[in-house]
Amino acid sequence: MKVHLIDGTYELFRHFFGMPEASDAEGREVGAIIGVLGSVLGMLEAGATHIAVATDHVVESFRNELWPGYKTGEGIDPRLFAQFHPLEDALRAMGVVVWPMVELEADDGLASGAWLADQDPRVEQVLVCTPDKDLSQSVRGNRVVQFDRRKREVRDEAGVIEKFGVPPTSIPDYLALVGDSADGYPGIKGWGAKSAGAVLARYQHLEAIPTSSAEWVVAVRGAERLSAMLEAHREDAVLFRTLATLRTDARLFRNVDELRWLGPSPTFELVAGRLRAQGLWDRAGHCAQRTRI
Repeated sequence: MKVHLIDGTYELFRHFFGMPEASDAEGREVGAIIGVLGSVLGMLEAGATHIAVATDHVVESFRNELWPGYKTGEGIDPRLFAQFHPLEDALRAMGVVVWPMVELEADDGLASGAWLADQDPRVEQVLVCTPDKDLSQSVRGNRVVQFDRRKREVRDEAGVIEKFGVPPTSIPDYLALVGDSADGYPGIKGWGAKSAGAVLARYQHLEAIPTSSAEWVVAVRGAERLSAMLEAHREDAVLFRTLATLRTDARLFRNVDELRWLGPSPTFELVAGRLRAQGLWDRAGHCAQRTRI
């Protein structure tokens, strides 16, 4: 079997900005919800059987206590923010497993789910459906991969190395150096993708990088300046790595069979009606019939 793990928050943002506006029976904006539901149904229609969606039930997490500049819900369009929780309810009604993360983030949910699914020898492949670079740390060989559904690109371990210059285990160190503007931490001044990739390809982790560039056995432009900046801000680098390291200890399910889609619940017809998207109910029913659920 293949397991599909979806970044629900990313999908909601993607459809909010990519779908036409739509209002439910009470006049509330629901275009992004309809888009995500239709997208997930498309995966089921294409043959996905075991599927789960991780969401940011709240935007803030334990990382906000570690770094004051870490991302918050500030600035999110209220019309988008108002669709967060209704999406979770709609997905559940459609019969899809949802992991609403509170102290952890949706990315932690995906990383934890991938780790758990990877333990089951019956699982042929785990597809983590998000382009977010921090999820590259969860990739393992060709068994746990990233799947960018918009570009239809699959990134396995060789693909991670090709893109970043480092293996999945070094992605948190890489992000610590280059930063992540989407998550709100800056990295170490002067370090960019090329320099971080080149140095970490040799040393793998921050602790192994020699304190003096004179000891480096890799040629990097501006090595002396980069080394000095890292030494001056090594504590920050370690903190940023902590921010970038995804948690894998969320016990989201006991058995991968819990992720099998068993068709929509009867309440999904009401949900689709309220969304003024009756076609979703029809599609879900036809999909369930075709898979003989």
